[in-house]
Amino acid sequence: MSSDRQPRAPTATPKTILVIDDSETIRQQVASALEQAGFAVLTARDGVEGLERIERDAPAMVILDVNMPRMNGIELLESLDVRRTGLPVVLLTTEVQPSLMARARQAGARGWLVKPFNVGQLVETVRRAVI
Repeated sequence: MSSDRQPRAPTATPKTILVIDDSETIRQQVASALEQAGFAVLTARDGVEGLERIERDAPAMVILDVNMPRMNGIELLESLDVRRTGLPVVLLTTEVQPSLMARARQAGARGWLVKPFNVGQLVETVRRAVI
């Protein structure tokens, strides 16, 4: 007896992106754009919660706000030792001060997106970082 069913091609597991931002609106906007592009998304409200999620959930990439309560994005970035782990981190910020960006790059940030961000640029940045 033969079957008319064709074997299904294996489906790739979507890469998980962690979005850390104290603005619920920004978290939702970024999550929605990335989910529509085929990524799995986790969120955190601040640096402390974000660090816990990184340790527990091992995301493929982190999108990180700079100005947050409890632990800001630069402090979180510096505590991650991303140069050793290779975890891609992109900052999401309204500030483009050269000294801030130099500190972020020295701590291992792959780059940054300026708020308000372009959704297409966001998705392309994430794709480049996790491939």
